[in-house]
Amino acid sequence: MPRRTSRTALDRLRTPGRLTGFLKTASICVLIAGLLSPLAQTASAAEATAANDYCGGQCSDILPPGENGNATLAQVLLNQAFGTQPDHAEDQLGPYANLAKGYSALTNSTINTFFNDASFGVPSDQVASTLSPAGRTDVKIVRDKKTGVPHITGTTRYGTEFGAGYAAAQDRLWLMDVFRHVGRGQLTAFAGGAASNQGLEQQFWRNAPYSEADLQAQIDNAVANNGARGQQALADANAYLAGINSYIDASDSGRYFPGEYVLTGHKDSVTNVGTIDHFKITDLVALASVIGALFGSGGGGEVNNAISLMAAQEQYGVTKGTEVWESFRERNDPEAVLTVHNGESFPYAAKPANAQGEALPDAGSVTTEPLVHDATGTGADQSASAASATATANALTSAKRGMSNALVVSGKYTAGGHPVAVFGPQTGYFAPQLLMLQEIQGPGISARGASFAGLSMYVELGRGQDYSWSATTSGQDIIDTYAVELCQDDYHYLYHGTCTAMEKIEQKNSWAPTTADGTAAGSYTMRVWRTKYGPVEYRATVGGKKVAYTTLRSSYLHEADSIIGFQMLNDPDYVKSPQTFQSAVQHINYTFNWFYADSTHTAYYNSGNNPVRATGVDAEFPVWAQAAYEWKNWNPATNTADYTPASAHPNSIDQDYYVSWNNKQALDYATASWGDGSVHRGNLLEDRVKKLVAAGGVTRASLVKAMADASLADLRAEDVLPDLLKVVNSSTVTDATAAAAVSKLQAWLTAGGKRTETSAGSKKYADADAIRILDAWWPLLAQGIFEPGLGTDLYTAFQANLPVDESPSAAHGPTGAHAGSSFQYGWWSYVDKDVRAVLGESVRGPLADKYCGGGSLSACRDILISTLKTAAGKTAAQVYPGDDLCSAGDQWCADSIVQRTLGGIKHYNISWQNRPTFQQVVEFTSHR
Repeated sequence: MPRRTSRTALDRLRTPGRLTGFLKTASICVLIAGLLSPLAQTASAAEATAANDYCGGQCSDILPPGENGNATLAQVLLNQAFGTQPDHAEDQLGPYANLAKGYSALTNSTINTFFNDASFGVPSDQVASTLSPAGRTDVKIVRDKKTGVPHITGTTRYGTEFGAGYAAAQDRLWLMDVFRHVGRGQLTAFAGGAASNQGLEQQFWRNAPYSEADLQAQIDNAVANNGARGQQALADANAYLAGINSYIDASDSGRYFPGEYVLTGHKDSVTNVGTIDHFKITDLVALASVIGALFGSGGGGEVNNAISLMAAQEQYGVTKGTEVWESFRERNDPEAVLTVHNGESFPYAAKPANAQGEALPDAGSVTTEPLVHDATGTGADQSASAASATATANALTSAKRGMSNALVVSGKYTAGGHPVAVFGPQTGYFAPQLLMLQEIQGPGISARGASFAGLSMYVELGRGQDYSWSATTSGQDIIDTYAVELCQDDYHYLYHGTCTAMEKIEQKNSWAPTTADGTAAGSYTMRVWRTKYGPVEYRATVGGKKVAYTTLRSSYLHEADSIIGFQMLNDPDYVKSPQTFQSAVQHINYTFNWFYADSTHTAYYNSGNNPVRATGVDAEFPVWAQAAYEWKNWNPATNTADYTPASAHPNSIDQDYYVSWNNKQALDYATASWGDGSVHRGNLLEDRVKKLVAAGGVTRASLVKAMADASLADLRAEDVLPDLLKVVNSSTVTDATAAAAVSKLQAWLTAGGKRTETSAGSKKYADADAIRILDAWWPLLAQGIFEPGLGTDLYTAFQANLPVDESPSAAHGPTGAHAGSSFQYGWWSYVDKDVRAVLGESVRGPLADKYCGGGSLSACRDILISTLKTAAGKTAAQVYPGDDLCSAGDQWCADSIVQRTLGGIKHYNISWQNRPTFQQVVEFTSHR
C-alpha cells in the first residue's frame, strides 16, 4: 500500500507550505508529465457538429471558477507554492466577479464580457482539442479555447453517454470520488479525519443512511417503474460509468490522474502503487442523495417547532401563546412575495381547523439522537466536536440551503418580443465547483448547461435546441416527524400494535496516524436506528411515555427516481412546449421551482412528491406513529404513498413575469422554512422586475442589470432601515454618537444601500462605516425589540426556528461565512411588521403583539437609539473578528466569497455578490 502522508486528507490540501516535502519524492519525470494536460495530447483543428440552435447567439452562461477541476500532483504543488493555475481552472472567476462593478454599463453586446457564449457547437477557429475517448469512433469530445468546456457529440446513444462519463472524469474525478464517499458516510476513511470532513459526512449520512442493498433497490425500482425510459436510463448510466472508468484507467497508466490521490495516500508519486477504485452504479445514487439533501428536500424541523410552541404557551398561556407562535411562523402571510402572483390559490399543508394526533414532547425531555459512537483519537479535538454539532444542526433544521434565483419576463414586455430569462442555481462556491458545464449531442439528447459532477449523463440545468430551463430550491414540506412509542427497551417500538425491533445501520470510519503536524489518528462509528417511519432523530417523552421521533421524507429511498425527468428535459423529441416541459419536471421528486422559456412562451412548475396527509394532521408538528395519522396509502416497504396531483402544485404558463429567490410559491401554499413574510430577499427581485415590466421593452441587458443590482443590495437597508430611521427621527436626535450614525446610514440609503467596492478591485466598501454600523446594529436591535416582550426563553427558542441575521459576513446559518448567499433567513419581516405597527402604519398579517417599546413610539425610539449607540461604538475588529482567511477588521474580506477547497487547487476570493453560481441569460429568437 502507498505510504500515508503527514497531513490529514482534505485539510492537508488546504494548508500552504505543507506540501513542499512532496517535491523531494516526486521525480522530475513525474513533474514534467504531470504538467501536460491530457487534453493537449489530442489537440486538432476539427470542428464540432452541433444540432440545430434556435437561440440566435443570444444564449449565455457562466460557472466559476473554471471548467477544469482536475489537477496533477505537479499542478497542485505549483499552485500551492507559486499560485499558478492549470488551464481553465480559474478563467470563469474573473468575468463572474467583474459583473459587480461592470453591470451598470451593460449592453446586450457586452453581456459576453461577463458570461460565456452558450451557443451549440464550437467554431473551427475556437477548437482547442478533439478527443475520441478510448479510441471510440462513435463519440468525440471537443473543447473550446476560451473555457475548455466539453462538447460531446455521439453517433450512438451508448457512445454519447460514454463520452459524457469520460469528460466528467477529465474535469471532476477527484470531486466525484469525494462525494460518492460523502454519500456513503465514508469520507474520513477515504480522505482523513479533519473536522470539516467529519462534519460533511455526518450531515449527509444522517439524512440518507443507506446500505448497499438500499442503493441498489432504488435503481431497480426506478428502472422497473418507468418502462422504456427506465431501461434507457439504466443503459445511459452504465455507458456513463464505462466512460468514467475508462478515464480512470487511462489517467492511471499515463500518470495524469488528480494529484490529490497522492496527497491522501491512495497513490504513490514515484512507484504509482495504489488504486483509484472504479465507479459503480450505486455510487451514482450515493451522489444523488447528497445533492437531494443539499437542495431538494424541504421540510423537517417539527421538533424545534414543538419546542418553540411550548415556550410560547409557557410565556403567554395556551391560547395567546399559540396565537403568538402562529404570527411568527407566518404560514400564509398576506404580505409575502409570490412567484405565482395572479391570485390563483394552491392549498397545501395548511393549518387544520382541529389538529389530530399531535405528539408534542414533555417540556425539557427532548434529546438529539447521537450519531457518533466509539470515537478514538478525536475526543480532545474540539474543532471536530464543533463540526459534529454543526452537522447535526444543519441536518435537522428546516432552514435548508435555499439559494438560487430566477427572473423570467414574457415576450409581451420585451424589446424583441421574445421571453427573456436570467436564472440559475446558487449551489455555493467550491474548488472545484460541484457543477460542471457540458454540451451533449447524440441520439435522443441535445442540450448544453450544468450538471452535478458524477451525475452528468444528462444536462440538469441549461438549454435545449429552442428552450431553456432552470430551478430554484422550493422548500415545500415533504418531511414529517413521527413519535414512535417505545416498547421492551429503547430499540423497539410499536408498529400497528406490534412491538418491532429497530434496524441498526452503522458506518465505521478510521484514518491513519500522522507523524509531524499534530493531527491524531482516529476512528468513530456513525450509527442510525431506522424504523418503518424513517430514521430516529430525537428521543423524548410524550405524556410520560418514552418515544423516539423519526423523520420520514417522501424522497427517502427514492433518490434515483428523478433521473427520468432529467432524461426528458434533454430529449428534443419530448420537450417542445411549456406543457411538455411541465410534464417532464413532474417526474422530478425533489422540491424545486422549475422555470422555462422558449421564443414564445414561459412556464413555471413546482416539483416534489407532496404526500397526502391524513385529515387533521398538522405538518408543522410531530404526530403519533399510528395508522390514523400516516400518509394516505403509505407503504413502508417502498416508502410510497398518495401524492398531490400535478394540478395542485403551483404552476403557470405565460404569466407576465416570474421571480423566485426561494420565496413563497403561491397563495395558500405552505413552505416548510420560517421567514416567508413581508420582507424576503425575493422582494429585491420583485421590485426591480415589476418596474421593468411596467415600463416595457425589457432586454437581456436590463434583466441582467436588475439581477446584479439586487445581488449587491443589503435587504435590511433597502426594506427595513427606512422605517427604523422613521422611528429614530420621530424626534430630533440629540445624542451626538447616535446622530452621526443616523447621518451615515441615511447617506448610505440615499446612495442605494448596497455593499459595493469604492472601485473595482479596491477591496474597500463605499459607505463602509454605515455598513459596519448596520451589521453591528441588527442583532442588537432585534434583541432589544423582541426579548423584553417574548422573554429570554421564547426569544431563544424562536432563533432555533429562524436565525436573527444572515448578513454576508455571518458565519452562522445553513450557508456559513464566505458563501455568497445571504439574507434568506432572518428576522427582517418581524422587525418590519413590528416597527410599522408602532408607527401606526397598515400591516396585513401583523404579529400578535406590538413588541418595540411595548407599542409606544417613544419607548421604541429609545430602544433603537440605545442599541444604535452601542453598535456605532463597536470597532471593525469587533464586528468582523477575522478567521483563517481574513484579518480582524477587514470588512471586505469578511464578506468576500471563497471558492472552498475540496481538492488541492486554491483560488482567490472575490467581492460579495448574492447571485446564482451557475447562471444563464437567454432569449430564443425562433422555434422548431
